Amino acid sequence: MYAKRRRKQFFWCWLFVLPTTLFYAAFQAWPILSSIYYSTLDWSGISSKKNFVGLANFAELFKDQWFWNAFANSFKYMVFSVPPLIIISLLLALIVNEKTLRFRGAFRTLFFLPVITTASIVGIIMQFIWSPTGAINALLDLLGNTRAVNFLGQAATALPTVAFIGVWKDVGIYMIYWLAALQSVPQDVVEAAEIDGANKRQVFRFITLPIILPIGAVITLLAVINSLKVFDIVQTMTGGGPYFATDVMGTFVYRTAYESSVGMPRLGYASAAAMLFGITIIVIGVVLNALKNVISKHRVD
Repeated sequence: MYAKRRRKQFFWCWLFVLPTTLFYAAFQAWPILSSIYYSTLDWSGISSKKNFVGLANFAELFKDQWFWNAFANSFKYMVFSVPPLIIISLLLALIVNEKTLRFRGAFRTLFFLPVITTASIVGIIMQFIWSPTGAINALLDLLGNTRAVNFLGQAATALPTVAFIGVWKDVGIYMIYWLAALQSVPQDVVEAAEIDGANKRQVFRFITLPIILPIGAVITLLAVINSLKVFDIVQTMTGGGPYFATDVMGTFVYRTAYESSVGMPRLGYASAAAMLFGITIIVIGVVLNALKNVISKHRVD
């Protein structure tokens, strides 16, 4: 009787898991396996001619200056975006988590709105706002800077500008993550500290921060990985320009695989680039996860 009940539970569990498993296999596992296979081919993606070249695509990547340019720009974008994203989202979470703040729900909704806005729409609008004749330059003109700045047309300012827009768009979701972390702080401990005379800064430093630090490590891990995978906002705003100054791995792979502006598309070569960068992200994720575990263990000890 017990064995029959267990088999029935097993059947129903797999029945409910089956749709998710099928969708994962179709839209995640199969594309990954296909990319591994394509990375060993000299193939345009549009012809029937496929030449097996083994690791030749990877060997060529190590000599490709444009690949390494995009590789470096991806990490530059991460450096420009992750620290302000983590800090600003934490500050916003602390503000909207205050029970005495009026219209808390309205502020949370306001900060979260850019997250649900399509990146392509954001990119198009921001092109006008940050153009030499846009709102930002109009504001600078009011402040005394009469010389228009082409933020997206200069190599020195293009990538930081795109990263700033990325932070503005994504800060809401990380605010939600921090709010979830703040819910794990025992309120009785906070109230006891306040009764003993601790101010808000001391409560945050000695009580709140140590408690949310392990969760903060997870949030940072997510921010790092997501920043390295950036594509849509860069493609919409600059397309990787000017002169590849904002070319990240997403735009490099897209351009190599699907655009003919650089010659015949090379799906096999683009797959190799994606696989190599994917391995890099996995290594970074493993290292950051190990650091997270060390932080969590230190907290427990």
